[in-house]
Amino acid sequence: MTSTPLPSSLAPEIAARLKRSADGLLPAIAQQYDTGEVLMLGWMDDEALHRTLTTGRCTYWSRSRQEYWVKGDTSGHLQYVKSVALDCDADTVLVQVDQVGAACHTGARTCFDADVLLTDADSGAPGASSEDRDQ
Repeated sequence: MTSTPLPSSLAPEIAARLKRSADGLLPAIAQQYDTGEVLMLGWMDDEALHRTLTTGRCTYWSRSRQEYWVKGDTSGHLQYVKSVALDCDADTVLVQVDQVGAACHTGARTCFDADVLLTDADSGAPGASSEDRDQ
């Protein structure tokens, strides 16, 4: 990731808390703010997180292209940031957004509806306890 600006503009008190992968990235889960629908997973480094926090639009790091991309700049499928939170380990970011159009690069609303591995109908699946099913 030699293209990443150093130092990042991310506030030092936030940067100090982050637990990044070996390549300096954090998984960023995009979730529809009003329905809770999980839309997609992207990757952020410190600068992408800074841009997301300051612009109100989701900025991600493209691992394949090695560059930043703002969701919707080319597709028109925008993500307007409503809130940003770190998980308890500070190694994942949850970005609640107002998604305009599809979130998935395939044109689907979400990246998580095409290959469902388990549903409520599968409540007897291995690993699912009766306690889990009752919740």
